[in-house]
Amino acid sequence: MSNLDYGVIGNCMIASVIDPDARMVWSCLPRFDGDPVFCSLLDGEDRLDRGFWDIELMNFSHSEQAYLPNSAVLQTRLYDTSGGVAEVTDFAPRFKQYDRVYRPQTLVRRLVPLSGSPRIRIRLRPACNYGAGGPEITRGSNHIRYVLPGLTLRLTTDVPVTYILEELPHLLEWPVTMLLGADESLTEGVAETGRAFFEKTDGYWRDWTRALALPFEWQDAVIRAAITLKMCSYEETGAVIAALTTSIPEAPHSGRNWDYRYCWLRDAYFVVRALNRLCATRTMEGYLTYIANVVADCGEGPLQPLFGVGLEHNLEEREEPALTGFRGMGPVRVGNHAYLQIQNDIYGAVVLASAQAFFDLRVTCRGNEALFARLEFIGEKAAKLWDQPDAGPWEFRERMEVHTFSAVMCWAACDRLARIAHRLGLEDREHDWTEHAEVIKHGILEQAWNAELTSLTATFGGREIDASLLLLPTLGFVTGDDPRFTGTLHYVERRLRHGDAIFRYVAADDFGEPETSFTVCTFWYIDALMATGRIEEARALFEKMLAARNHLGLLSEDMAPDTGELWGNFPQTYSLVGLINSALQLSQPWEDAF
Repeated sequence: MSNLDYGVIGNCMIASVIDPDARMVWSCLPRFDGDPVFCSLLDGEDRLDRGFWDIELMNFSHSEQAYLPNSAVLQTRLYDTSGGVAEVTDFAPRFKQYDRVYRPQTLVRRLVPLSGSPRIRIRLRPACNYGAGGPEITRGSNHIRYVLPGLTLRLTTDVPVTYILEELPHLLEWPVTMLLGADESLTEGVAETGRAFFEKTDGYWRDWTRALALPFEWQDAVIRAAITLKMCSYEETGAVIAALTTSIPEAPHSGRNWDYRYCWLRDAYFVVRALNRLCATRTMEGYLTYIANVVADCGEGPLQPLFGVGLEHNLEEREEPALTGFRGMGPVRVGNHAYLQIQNDIYGAVVLASAQAFFDLRVTCRGNEALFARLEFIGEKAAKLWDQPDAGPWEFRERMEVHTFSAVMCWAACDRLARIAHRLGLEDREHDWTEHAEVIKHGILEQAWNAELTSLTATFGGREIDASLLLLPTLGFVTGDDPRFTGTLHYVERRLRHGDAIFRYVAADDFGEPETSFTVCTFWYIDALMATGRIEEARALFEKMLAARNHLGLLSEDMAPDTGELWGNFPQTYSLVGLINSALQLSQPWEDAF
């Protein structure tokens, strides 16, 4: 069983990670990259003094957990040894109200006795300063106020306040409701409010799911991935973050512990592609707006690889010593030093994602010559830097080389600018960008091809391979039947495939040799198999990847190839996007299904 068997609830403003026994173990406020109110996920297995919200069932036997169908509402059933059953329903309110989407910074928990005489203890222990401190607590007649630095939370409930403050075991004799959020009074009773929030939130997600364009096969998997991807979008600005967590290591005791609560431009094209194919157009357009704001703020220097959810530039990295780390495997890092790196692939990612605005009639803010001019500024950087050293797509911290994937993405920037210029009727600009693309493509095929290995290589003049080259047909750089790609695919299989998983690379980096596979790379491999006509192999491997998800259908960043154990930050949007894109390509067409 995976050690990342967690569920996630959220409302595109805040989120919470919940373990199989209904304990909230991670939740940042007032937004995804904020100080975690619940942080026990990163506090080892022995230190449980603060940073969680637990519904403890006395004489606990086992639990069952599932999402409501087509919804972001999570239900956990707790069973005791005497036949008692308590059901916990968790969600973050999200629904339409007054022609807007209501998404308060509120977590709702509803508890219902299903059978027997379940006896529970509620332990609500918020933290602050990344586990270093706790709140000041005051009580009212039906609420508890938790005063944290810069944030005051109010728990409003119909549970006797003393039971919660004193953490007293008590019988769960009838349904109860708890709302943890802003320090504001409710306008209706807590039970009525909780019931209304539940019905409207569940209805919102079912309506949202109904509008998705789904494949004929694997619909449950795609729906769960799509809902989770949506929950990882910060709707206020349109950002889509890489993951909800920080510092879950990529492999045990590896030190590869990074903060992924930010928006990587590298992911942009693949996220937009998945959202477009799902017809999740509002989320897609929000993300395009975020990218447009990044482009508008681009100066003369290199484009930054990642930004905060509020378009913040400075993501200075630090360690937080009060938290011992996931399963005690520190350090816990906040911020990400990669924001200072030179990564030349991002120019292509920005243009590829932004191109959607010029060709998609559903988009409200259509691409125009003003946006094209801003993108040309990005393209000029790509045309200049395509053969210059960078940290590469895997963000090496201690070395710079000319990475083939970065060069291909620079080619993609020029190629798509030519297509956009054609769309706008700008013949001179189309001609210029076509010439740039041709020069870059010729240079890549000349400098990255290794005739001895019959493969393109990860770096110009190198001998190693990395999994990003599996994307060449997806990007349109070569076709799937091009001998240069089939040779590259065979080299990937020889070097990077371990069992059913694909490593991103195997050569030693700043932290030694990688120990786990990068999950999205296996989906890229599945897509590459399909591009070369190996359909049955692709389908068989895709089914194995679905079986590798946790009990709720979620994926993290990495996977141990020998055990299938999930590692890395969670849930990983890149992995979910890979699942969505592969399913949509592999599925039997609806037209052939009946």
